[in-house]
Amino acid sequence: MPSDELPWTEHPQQRDESADLGLLAPSWAGSAVAGLTGDAGYLRALLDAEAALTRAQAALGLAPRSAAAAVTAAAAEPHRHDARTLALRARTAGNPVVPLVADLTAAVADRDPGVAAYVHRGATSQDILDTATMLVCARALDTVLPDLARTAAALRRTAAEHRDTPMAGRTLTQHAVPTTFGLKAAGWRSLVLDAHDRLASVRAALPVQLGGAAGTLAAFHAYAEAEDGRPPAPDLGSRLLARYAAETGLAAPALPWHTLRTPVADLAGALAFTAGALGKLAADVLTLSRTELGELTEGSGGGSSAMPHKTNPVRATLIAAAARQVPGLAAVLYGSLAAEDERPAGAWHAEWQPLRDALRLTGGAARDAAELTAHLRVHPHRMRQNLDATGGLVVTERLVAALTALTGRAEARRILDTAARRTAERDIELPAALDETLNEALPTAPCEALPMAPEALLTAPCEDRPAPPEAPSLSPSRLRQLLDPTGYLGAAGALVDRALERPEHPAQELP
Repeated sequence: MPSDELPWTEHPQQRDESADLGLLAPSWAGSAVAGLTGDAGYLRALLDAEAALTRAQAALGLAPRSAAAAVTAAAAEPHRHDARTLALRARTAGNPVVPLVADLTAAVADRDPGVAAYVHRGATSQDILDTATMLVCARALDTVLPDLARTAAALRRTAAEHRDTPMAGRTLTQHAVPTTFGLKAAGWRSLVLDAHDRLASVRAALPVQLGGAAGTLAAFHAYAEAEDGRPPAPDLGSRLLARYAAETGLAAPALPWHTLRTPVADLAGALAFTAGALGKLAADVLTLSRTELGELTEGSGGGSSAMPHKTNPVRATLIAAAARQVPGLAAVLYGSLAAEDERPAGAWHAEWQPLRDALRLTGGAARDAAELTAHLRVHPHRMRQNLDATGGLVVTERLVAALTALTGRAEARRILDTAARRTAERDIELPAALDETLNEALPTAPCEALPMAPEALLTAPCEDRPAPPEAPSLSPSRLRQLLDPTGYLGAAGALVDRALERPEHPAQELP
């Protein structure tokens, strides 16, 4: 067949124009994860998986040691394999392992023709691609985890420094009650540590894949029997799995997981959680760095192509973009749990690109979060200005509690509701509105409305009935105290202290 009729041919101009370098993906462009999850990174992992399999078989006497040496040496030369050509040839078989095995076998034959037959012996394509994917994931997570640790460490410093820095707590976009920036930063840190714990747990459990054609390891038994002349030991499969895991540095699974996709689903969930946790941090930074709030700024924001005055919160923006994409990718990966038979058609294939994208986006977000938190600038004076912007309305919850002792809870709430409404409608200060409302709380009432027993109202003359009580009041000094938002921070400081007792992992620590 002429080359221009092969299903994997390409137009010459496509060779340089189809590479994805992250032009439209600044969230992950240039990150360590981007390189580790690129085609070159996957090719490296595929070759490592093949070499490890031959070494594992040699260790159990299922292949000569010379085969292990030859395959390992050939696999150590990824430059001999063109990823683009492999990608195009993969269209014929549906995955890149088939053409890679052909090329690797030829490379081993050049070194030692007598051991070329041991390349990929007993395995199926999914064994190698799944194992390579787990290697890629492990290598990617080994860069993400330190970034998360650095982020947590930076947030620890920020939370401790601003333990008692007051700011407005906001619910449903509006001022609620006072809080502290230290408590907010401690909350961010808690989420980051939760993400680190989940990813570290998944990283430690990433398994090797080995099952053969239908998950029974039958081919390995068959080759062992053919060479030895007698049936192999019943535990051959489990011993081979364990040795293969040791050779790759991955975990040994209890079963081949061709259609038991727990490892991928668990990773998908951890990646989605991590992106969301970092997205919470980014969402708060984006809100608090608005011009009209000005409570935070990024240490070195980005510029605008049109407006010289702007310093955009670019890192928070990129993290927020990643947080919106990863959950959708995780949904695709969860969907692949519904895989039919012992090897699926489509469900497995649907995982490849979403998993790579999720790794890249989460890795990029972790990188950006580490940079963002290391240089985040906090503006306590703006926090205080915004806290005072409502003239005391931010502490009406506290005033309700104080008035309850004088009027009862229901009446106290009515009084503060009325005072708050008057403050907004008539543009007057809360103390004035409150004083006016308090004076109206228990006015002099008509005779029939005075607090007496019903039978007394029928017989006693009006002048003999008791005078109504005086309106409840708060002294000016007590009112000033109650209106000070810094005096209504509850257990914020103690909560920060408690949160910071939780240690983070050293940035250099890997699973």
